[in-house]
Amino acid sequence: MADALYRTYSHYLAERFPWKMQKLTVNAGFTCPNRDGSKGRGGCIYCNNQSFNPSFSSKGETVTEQLAKGKRFFARKFPDMHYLAYFQAYTNTHSDNIDYLINLYEEALSVPDVEGVIIGTRPDCMTDKLLTRLADMNSFPGRVMVEYGAETADDATLKLINRCHTWNDTADACRRTADAGIDCGIHLILGLPGETDSDMMRTVDLAGALPILTVKFHQLQVIRGTLLARMVETGEMQLPEMTLDRYLDLCVEIVRRMPGHIAIERFTSQSPDELLVSPRWGIKNYQFTNLLANRLKRQM
Repeated sequence: MADALYRTYSHYLAERFPWKMQKLTVNAGFTCPNRDGSKGRGGCIYCNNQSFNPSFSSKGETVTEQLAKGKRFFARKFPDMHYLAYFQAYTNTHSDNIDYLINLYEEALSVPDVEGVIIGTRPDCMTDKLLTRLADMNSFPGRVMVEYGAETADDATLKLINRCHTWNDTADACRRTADAGIDCGIHLILGLPGETDSDMMRTVDLAGALPILTVKFHQLQVIRGTLLARMVETGEMQLPEMTLDRYLDLCVEIVRRMPGHIAIERFTSQSPDELLVSPRWGIKNYQFTNLLANRLKRQM
């Protein structure tokens, strides 16, 4: 419904693959440098990995086993589907052993019908040596993609949420990745503590100036079991209410500002109901997309 209103991730994939593509999430057992003491402790204040890891992804199984389970899940309904192995959980380049990393990615690419890998990581965890090795694996555009968790361009906010990296780290990583000939995307969060609408749009503008091909957005979610949830509960941190209407207006403005060559993969994320504290809009992601499409048609 919204395809004609902005560049979608489906457009991006269709230019690179002749098949219908589906991501299969892989948990390779990594942690993060802001968890294990390399840069900090505790992780991002909003992070509970349970909120975005599907049931067929398990760090107790090999990469091949996880992908096989994911394929079985989708093949029942879509027998001709091809796949992208999405190394999602935590920081999937957080190792000094480059051979170990490359072996994981190559294992994924060896699984039948897996046509590419998406490596989710942090912008401060990508070395030039690893980029060189990834470029060697990248036999056609999109076979290897790197997705950086950037979250915001505001360094004060990044410090507050315990990211332990800067926006300059993000910009540098994106430029080096693009220079290596590897497709690059970033992930941003709307509604982080203390940020105004103007702050968020500044991030959008700065992101649009980077050499990226895809971008993900989602609303800040307060998830049970996180430091953010405890801080909100005790009154240590106050978050302005993010209503559905306000968020829709933010997304309309994002579409206006985002350069047309950058595919917007998503605007929202949906955590399990039993984990979600707020915001509780009571709609599915596809329903939000339809609401946004209707608003775009009226306002643009």
